[in-house]
Amino acid sequence: MSEPVMGEPVIRVARSVWRSQGPAEGERFIPEETAVAFTYNGGCYAVMMATPRDLADFALGFSLTEGIVAAPQEISRFDIVEQELGIELRMWLTEPRAAALDQRRRHMAGPTGCGLCGIESLAEALRPVPRVPEGLRFRPAEIVQALEAVALRQDLNRQTRAVHAAAFWQAGTGLVAVREDVGRHNALDKLGGALARERIAGSGGMVLLTSRISVEMVQKAAALDAPVVVAMSAPTALAVRTAHAAGITLVAVARSDGFETFTHPHRIAMQTRIEVAEDVA
Repeated sequence: MSEPVMGEPVIRVARSVWRSQGPAEGERFIPEETAVAFTYNGGCYAVMMATPRDLADFALGFSLTEGIVAAPQEISRFDIVEQELGIELRMWLTEPRAAALDQRRRHMAGPTGCGLCGIESLAEALRPVPRVPEGLRFRPAEIVQALEAVALRQDLNRQTRAVHAAAFWQAGTGLVAVREDVGRHNALDKLGGALARERIAGSGGMVLLTSRISVEMVQKAAALDAPVVVAMSAPTALAVRTAHAAGITLVAVARSDGFETFTHPHRIAMQTRIEVAEDVA
């Protein structure tokens, strides 16, 4: 469905500036942040603070990565409803998904914006992740090329310097989708929704993130069957352990001059290392 006209994702505000040369007045573009509620079959599941853009992707991607549905067709109806205090993403699920969610909702402690939404216990927060498909191998030059392509497609961040991006890159095709949001989890969910709507398999490329990698990001990537995840920042220790268990190749601290691989390095086609013998006098 087409999305209704909502507030702009970026707004212009006045601000004062102080530099070493002295004070000045001016304007700056900043990202909008809106409360977005996810409701299923009439019941509220979670409320996230997000950029009001790509909301259809957000609804589907969140539903997939949180395990509420396993396929887009399990959402029988979807509406975007603007409220005075935010935006409601209304979804109706088919059976048996509706019954399963109703059972899950009975144990919920309440909605949260932390990225672990609708969880009922510590065991569920640290739930086992699915093993991802083997996927493809990528050369270091391809990873650098993909990172450079993402930077060129970050329209909102170019204006604000305040949002995260999640992207999907395929060899021979390049970037097939880029999504941005004030929340890194939201950006990845929006990417997942975009891929699902276009029927693009996560196993056919690599996910790129401009943020750090926490365990929730690895869990969401595993739900998308992404075998390679590349991030510009560093991972947490739990994210590394989770990626190892899921079979995900975790590449982080990625820059134009190199990167670090933390798990399953066999998918990175590294050149043979040249060993230089020590000069012995």
